[in-house]
Amino acid sequence: MPFDRDRERRNDDVYAEHKQALARGEKRVLRKTDTGELHSYPSDEIGFSPGRGQVQVRSWWGMGILTAVLGLLFIASWVILLMPLAQGKPPFWAALILAALAGLGAWYTFGLARDEHRATQLRKERAAPEPGAGHVSQ
Repeated sequence: MPFDRDRERRNDDVYAEHKQALARGEKRVLRKTDTGELHSYPSDEIGFSPGRGQVQVRSWWGMGILTAVLGLLFIASWVILLMPLAQGKPPFWAALILAALAGLGAWYTFGLARDEHRATQLRKERAAPEPGAGHVSQ
């Protein structure tokens, strides 16, 4: 990839603007965009994709699908728990572990999907570029 003086100058300007915003007390996140240029995002424009761990799902609807799968697993675990009652046997208590894990996972992924949806809407309203993956060392 050839050196692009203009891009480096723009990145330097964004970095200086980011440092000034931090000095004013604003909560900002410096990330590379999908095109590779730096952008200083307000904290409400960052969802889960670039900044929260190493998630492989990068869209709110993808995380929504994961939430739905975990929700179905939660329901299925309750069916597994209670099915032996129909045959006059005691409940299958081990299914409570699956229910707890699936329920907590669905709750967590729903929160991630909600945050990413809000951030996506704000980026559209403010005409901000999509953040890329990874961190920028400051």
